[in-house]
Amino acid sequence: MTRKPNAAHADLRHVEQAVMAAKETVEQVVKVSTETQGKTFNMTKDQVEKSSKSLIKGYDEITEISQKNVEAFVMAGNLWAKGVESIGKAYFNLIQDSTSASVEFAQAMFAAKTPKDAFDVQSKYAKASMENFVSESKKINDMTLKAANEAFKPIQVRVNGTFEKVLTQTVA
Repeated sequence: MTRKPNAAHADLRHVEQAVMAAKETVEQVVKVSTETQGKTFNMTKDQVEKSSKSLIKGYDEITEISQKNVEAFVMAGNLWAKGVESIGKAYFNLIQDSTSASVEFAQAMFAAKTPKDAFDVQSKYAKASMENFVSESKKINDMTLKAANEAFKPIQVRVNGTFEKVLTQTVA
């Protein structure tokens, strides 16, 4: 059985069509694969850039926060040092006044002519010393509290600012 030339020709056309269809399918697969790979690459690149920017921004924010924290602690230390200096001066003045009062007391005791005079001098000295001690102690205590509060303010401002920033970033 021999085939007719038209039948062979028709079979050849079917083969050519099948090859062309396969070629188009392969080209389509390559094109879609290339496009998908390009889109994936671009998406990955965009995500890496966003992540890098976010990381750098986070690093910059941490650096800024750390720097401001150090500045707050330095300021707090300076304020505390000034407060301690004032407290030291107040103690020095208390000691100086106490010493002067003691010298005056000793002179008054030597000047007393009777035991009653000596008793009156001693009572007056004891009362004045106690009043001065209570008054100066309160003054020094108030100075200490003021110095501590002033020294703590810069740190408190930083803590509040940091919490506020964290809360706004958490909400956002």
